[in-house]
Amino acid sequence: MTNFTRRALPVAITIAATLAFTPQAFAQAYPAKPVTWIVPFAAGGPTDALARSIAERVARELGQPIIIDNAPGAGGTIGTAKAARATPDGYTMLVGHMGYMGAAPALYKKLAYDPVKDFAPVFRFPDTPLVLMVRREHPAKDIQGLVDFGRKNPEKLFISNAGVGSSSHLIAALVANAAGMKITLVPYKGAGPALVDVIGGQVDGMFDQTNTALPQIAEAKVRPLAVTSKVRLPQLKDVPTLAETVLPGFEASTWYGIYAPKGTPQPVLDQMQQAYLKVMTDKAFTSKMTAQAIQMLPTEQYTGAALGKHTEAEVLRWRAVAAKTSISLD
Repeated sequence: MTNFTRRALPVAITIAATLAFTPQAFAQAYPAKPVTWIVPFAAGGPTDALARSIAERVARELGQPIIIDNAPGAGGTIGTAKAARATPDGYTMLVGHMGYMGAAPALYKKLAYDPVKDFAPVFRFPDTPLVLMVRREHPAKDIQGLVDFGRKNPEKLFISNAGVGSSSHLIAALVANAAGMKITLVPYKGAGPALVDVIGGQVDGMFDQTNTALPQIAEAKVRPLAVTSKVRLPQLKDVPTLAETVLPGFEASTWYGIYAPKGTPQPVLDQMQQAYLKVMTDKAFTSKMTAQAIQMLPTEQYTGAALGKHTEAEVLRWRAVAAKTSISLD
């Protein structure tokens, strides 16, 4: 071998190694190990339950397990900041939702991440409406009775929530503000423990998402007074909407999505999205979601591109809401 050949050989090896680790080649090998989804709330709540249900099916399509990492605290912002700092290799992603990915920039003066600039949207979950429930012994027999109680007994109506900035906190604050009643918001590290205290009578009630609220209602552990959806839910036909009772035109649901740290290779994001879209064409799976009153969306709204636009719009919407109300987390 000549000296020229010896010198060229290391260069050739370097070039080959570089080509082997292009984003396209990386995506072909992805996932080569389990993927972690960070859920910024405690286990047992609606966010955790929905994430685990979807993760199980997406994992089958990927051929690798998806591990749920519960990282609760500060209304989901602690876990979200953790996800933003993760290595952008597709093996750590965030289960984001309306609170810490939509409302947080308007409600916190200092935030350790930017929902738009620090993340790449991957896909959107179906939306989940909420149910306003009270403890069984509460004197209010219907939603108008609860509003009247809140107006006549300032600061004596205690409403629990999954944590500051959670959908159960934000929607409770919006409803109280719109209905002109005074409530005391009691934050927890997740909807699970917040609901336990409603059942136990330590607090008066809460807004909980349908996927975890319906089983408690079916067992008569709590009493539903109203739902936040546009129309009544088939599972709760006798429970009115807020829109048809005390708040005409009111409608709210919790939205979710999977986000990856900014810089994650696009082919990897595409592969994760494709696996999810296959799951959402499984009628047996989507029927189970519908049975929990989870609201399915048109297919085009599930994509990463659609989630990105929705996130940007929600950040702007909540800035406008915060400017008109007294909602603040600082």
